[in-house]
Amino acid sequence: MSATNSGVPVPDPLGKDCPIREVLDRIGDKWSSLVVMRLGQRTHRFNELHREIDGISQRMLTLTLRQLVRDGLVSRTAYATVPPRVDYELTELGRTLIAPITALHEWAVAHRDDIRQARVDHDRTAAAEPDYLPAPA
Repeated sequence: MSATNSGVPVPDPLGKDCPIREVLDRIGDKWSSLVVMRLGQRTHRFNELHREIDGISQRMLTLTLRQLVRDGLVSRTAYATVPPRVDYELTELGRTLIAPITALHEWAVAHRDDIRQARVDHDRTAAAEPDYLPAPA
């Protein structure tokens, strides 16, 4: 907490209770944004999501969907059929993530080559200067 001129404590926007940290813990992981983007297209069944998201294991998809449901971003509807059917879709709250995730995707596409070049340049500099980074304390 920090204090304003009036002495009233104001929460640190980047501190321990930062809303950005909490949200990024959920959507900033490896799979959640991909699931949200797929569900932003339409309702999916589990196996459809599994097929469409390259590299995700069934276990990781299960865990990701559980967390997204828990956070109110995805709804899960089970149907009493044989075989059982479960549909996943974005909630109204989940749909509000489409625009920011799309913007991040567009930024990544526009700047991926710049970032890759910066890494090459950095690694070249670091290799030429053995004491490039300070020793740990």
